[in-house]
Amino acid sequence: MTQTDHGTIQYRDEFIRKMIHLCSLSFPIIYYFISRHDAILILSGLTLFSFFVELLRYFSKKGGEIIYHAVGFLMREHEMDSKKKNLSGATYVFISALLSVIIFPKVIFISAFSILIISDTFAALIGRRFGKHQFLAKSLEGTLAFFVSAVVVVFITPKILYVPAEYLFGIVAAALGAIAENISYGWADDNMTIPLTVGGVIWICYLIFYPNLPLVLLNVPQ
Repeated sequence: MTQTDHGTIQYRDEFIRKMIHLCSLSFPIIYYFISRHDAILILSGLTLFSFFVELLRYFSKKGGEIIYHAVGFLMREHEMDSKKKNLSGATYVFISALLSVIIFPKVIFISAFSILIISDTFAALIGRRFGKHQFLAKSLEGTLAFFVSAVVVVFITPKILYVPAEYLFGIVAAALGAIAENISYGWADDNMTIPLTVGGVIWICYLIFYPNLPLVLLNVPQ
């Protein structure tokens, strides 16, 4: 196998991973229509199940064989380290979604988690295919892809007042989220750092500039 062939296979696997990753966009979409209580119950169940699968693949030889045979090609090398026993990216997504629902108001969760799913996908695919210029821990091209796609998400996700300041909050959060995605490489999972950074920045902006504004979307379950 040539180096080019190996690179093509790696990109193909990354593409498949990110297409599956996009399925997690169902979290903010479904959460828009259900209550916070129901979302926490659903995500708690999914997170516990994901932890069970992690335990099974690390501590059951037969279970591990079945799991790796089924989805092993989708897992990165560090996710299969039996000594470090790292959690998979999927488990981090469930944990991140659960924590974000618990911490943030619905309007902030929808923006922050949508940015995680969409912009992380763009950053990975653009960065791997076109990344040529080093920027911090990753490529400039991938980080710009994250930021641009995140700004698009900011403009299409729900707002409270629909005033320019809210979009500016989102753009600032998108920029810091892009940095968080970039510098998380090698020491933290960006499925956690991205939504917590983006959501935290937006929330802080609301608290500073609209301290008395109820962060509640009208006509949707709370």
